[in-house]
Amino acid sequence: MSRTPVSTSNAPAAIGPYSQAVRAGDTVYFSGQIPLDPVTGALVDGDITAQARRAFENLKAVAVAAGGSLADVVRVGLYVTDLGEFAEVNAVMAEYFDAPYPARSTIEVPALPKGARFEVDAVMVLG
Repeated sequence: MSRTPVSTSNAPAAIGPYSQAVRAGDTVYFSGQIPLDPVTGALVDGDITAQARRAFENLKAVAVAAGGSLADVVRVGLYVTDLGEFAEVNAVMAEYFDAPYPARSTIEVPALPKGARFEVDAVMVLG
């Protein structure tokens, strides 16, 4: 099976040796998106809500570049540096997804790249 990298300037460029996403058949595997502004590459200012919105906007842009939408996402992984902010992150996720919701895991981590407080990755199935 061939692997096709997915890339868009509407989401931050990769900051390491990885693709924004990779399509294998009808499945798209997203790299983690942190709340970087796609134009400046800087971490967005603001609270966890602002950071989560920016990261989901980045994820949405990559989904579109891959030929889909967030409605095609079947699984998301959420990474937070403080599970005490889970309710805020959950509320933001509800702005981007409708039922039936994707499967999800939420994991507290000690740190994220560039000092971010939130990261999201996903798997999307097209077709």
